[in-house]
Amino acid sequence: MPNSRGVTRLHKPTAPRLPRQLTPIAVAEQPVEDDQALLSLELHGSGWTGIQAEDVEVNRCRFTDARIPGVVLPRARLEDVEMTRCDLANMQIIDGQMFATHLANSRLTGLAWIDCGMRDVVFTDCRANLARFRMSTLRDVTFRDCDLTEASFQAATLNGVLFENCRLTGAQFSQVKIINARFNDCDLSGVGGVESLRGATVSAADAQSLVWALASAFGIRIEEA
Repeated sequence: MPNSRGVTRLHKPTAPRLPRQLTPIAVAEQPVEDDQALLSLELHGSGWTGIQAEDVEVNRCRFTDARIPGVVLPRARLEDVEMTRCDLANMQIIDGQMFATHLANSRLTGLAWIDCGMRDVVFTDCRANLARFRMSTLRDVTFRDCDLTEASFQAATLNGVLFENCRLTGAQFSQVKIINARFNDCDLSGVGGVESLRGATVSAADAQSLVWALASAFGIRIEEA
């Protein structure tokens, strides 16, 4: 719904709904196989590195200090999930879904969530440099205080997406479809595909870091005085 200034407001993502009591278990003690459902668990520790499992469902779970880098989960579905201080570096999810999920203080370097659907997802204080969200549809998603250096949103759809106090240096937005997206207090230096950001709302301070990328996109040379 547009406000009095004609600016469409962003919806606050729905928080994960977790049961009061979760079953604690170490990641290493919880096997992951095709078509498996992980329900109402509190997971911690290391494991799953390099494991590939298809059609895994994770529902109403909390991951705390979990280290599961390099796991490959095609068509995974995550709903009502919390992840805090986790290492998900180089995780791969293709054609997956993620709903009502919050990731905080986690390492997502090189993560690849390709052609995924994401709704009501919040990333807080995450290191997500080189992460890839290509061809994914993000709806009501917030990135707050994240390092998204050289991340790729190529050909993604951004609908109700907020980037707040994020480092987006060298991030790629070519062929992105903007329905409603906002950038507040972000470093947008050297972003690619800047011409595809048509329709996004950018704060005045952030716009200054876009000058060079805009000039390059339109073939304008800027000379230093």
